Amino acid sequence: MTDANEHEAEMKALQKQMRSKMAAARRRKGLIIVHTGDGKGKTSAALGMLLRSLGHGFKCAVVQFIKGGRGTAESLLKSPRLRWDKVGQGFTWDTQSREKDTQCARAGWALVRRHLADPELKFLLLDELNIVLSYEYLPAAEVIEALRNKREDLHVVVTGRGALPALIEIADLVTEMKEIKHPFKEGIRAQPGIEF
Repeated sequence: MTDANEHEAEMKALQKQMRSKMAAARRRKGLIIVHTGDGKGKTSAALGMLLRSLGHGFKCAVVQFIKGGRGTAESLLKSPRLRWDKVGQGFTWDTQSREKDTQCARAGWALVRRHLADPELKFLLLDELNIVLSYEYLPAAEVIEALRNKREDLHVVVTGRGALPALIEIADLVTEMKEIKHPFKEGIRAQPGIEF
C-alpha cells in the first residue's frame, strides 16, 4: 500500500500526463461508435449517449432493428428533437422468417439513409444493426460504405452482438461488453426496467 506522499506524487504525474493529452486533442469530429459483445448493456450504453445528446439540444434519431415486435420502455422517451423508429418484428428466433426479417431491415435501412442525409441530425443510434449485418439481412458493403461517407459532424452508434470486422475497422470507438455472469442462466426471467 502506498503512503500519502507516494499517492500524491503518482496523482501529480498522472495529472500532468492527462493534461498534456487533453491539450494535444484539438480536433472534433462525428464518431462511429460500436457496442458489441455477448454481455448485457450495449443498447443501455448507447441510450446514455442519446440522453446526453438530447441534453445538449442535438437533433437525434434511433432506428431499432429486430426489437420492433416487443414493447420496450426506451421508446417512451419523447422529445421534439428525437425521431424513434422500430423496424423489426421481434427477436430472430421468434420471427422464423428470413424474408420478413430482410424486408424489415430494408425498411429500416431506408430510414437510416434519410437520417444520414439530414444536415441537422447530430446523433444516430442504429440499435441491433450488428445482428442485421451478421445475418446478412442487409449488404454489409453498402452499410459500411454509407457509414464511412457520413457527414463529418454526425455521431453514429451501432449496437448488437457480432460486429463485423469491416465495421470495427472504420469505427472510432469500439467497446465489447463481456458477459461474466447473467441471471438468465440461473433461470431468472428478463426484468422490466433492466432488460426491456
